[in-house]
Amino acid sequence: MEKGYLILETGEVFEGVLIGEQKDSEGEVVFNTGMTGYQEIISDPSYAGQIITFCYPIIGNYGVNEIDDESISPSLAGVIIGDLCETPSHYQSINKFSEKLQQAGVPGIAGIDTRLLVKTIRKNGTVKGLISRKEVSWSNLEHTGEPLFWVGKVSTKKPVYYKNNGPHVVLVDYGYKKSILHALLQEGCSVTVVPYKTSFKEIQKLKPDGVLFSNGPGDPMELADWFPEIKKISQTYPSLGICLGHQLIALAFGAKTKKLEYGHRGANHPVKELRTGKVKITSQNHGYVVVDESIDQSIFEVTYRNVNDQSIEGLQHVDYPIVTVQFHPEAHPGPRDTLHLLADFVSQLTSVGETRYAIS
Repeated sequence: MEKGYLILETGEVFEGVLIGEQKDSEGEVVFNTGMTGYQEIISDPSYAGQIITFCYPIIGNYGVNEIDDESISPSLAGVIIGDLCETPSHYQSINKFSEKLQQAGVPGIAGIDTRLLVKTIRKNGTVKGLISRKEVSWSNLEHTGEPLFWVGKVSTKKPVYYKNNGPHVVLVDYGYKKSILHALLQEGCSVTVVPYKTSFKEIQKLKPDGVLFSNGPGDPMELADWFPEIKKISQTYPSLGICLGHQLIALAFGAKTKKLEYGHRGANHPVKELRTGKVKITSQNHGYVVVDESIDQSIFEVTYRNVNDQSIEGLQHVDYPIVTVQFHPEAHPGPRDTLHLLADFVSQLTSVGETRYAIS
């Protein structure tokens, strides 16, 4: 394997060996604390433009299978791992992890002291980095200009319809995970996946029984032009917002968001359900949160909080059937503690006709 380097904007340089696609790649360096689920993680569109550091020391031990990809093609900028396992053992395995990266055109680097790297990120906040074949100074690099609008890159370009026998759900695609679609289909829903910029009037024509606003990458404020449409849609149809969708609905109703120092990414994040006092273990992947002080309590009730930092993890509108969660209830990868939220959403929908609510 060829020697490679991870170069951070803070000045640190980590030496390792290159895996996957042999090319230089720049992106936001983040870390995920999950012990399993690396295939789902690298194929999650929410990681578009980011370089993922896996905290778990051994990656690739159960290989790669045909069923766990969350998207057709990975959108991440790169992968950083400690130990690479090239002898996977699992009956469903069809590929090595390194072969998956190569086929997907994703660069990676192995043999990195990921504990030290994570400490660096926690100390400095999320930093930009470069996976490179050459050891160079960050200050001498030519960097890309304005950051890309990643939602526009990963969202579907045209509506896609999945027929079933139950309620019709429109899934607004900001970078949705396949497992969210599958969860809806397993509940019997017909689903129309639509582009992120689909208007209220266009959604009206589809006559949905409910709308799901999906997860996705980037800063939610990049979608500010669509906040009025999001508000109209969620005031008219029973709505569920997941991750980025949660943030967008909150913003559409006047709240604010902020960037966390190093985000919540992993499958072991505890959240407290405030109504019951029960703690759920959840799967999360986000760098932004809704600002606590910006929530109008006459509009939204806070339903979940993060146990570690008390950040908002869920909201429910006091008048409209709008529910949002910052975590991923479909739990791919991760625990299934909150899977019921998708079933709860579907249970309130009617399979016939168009539900209307007054728009204020």
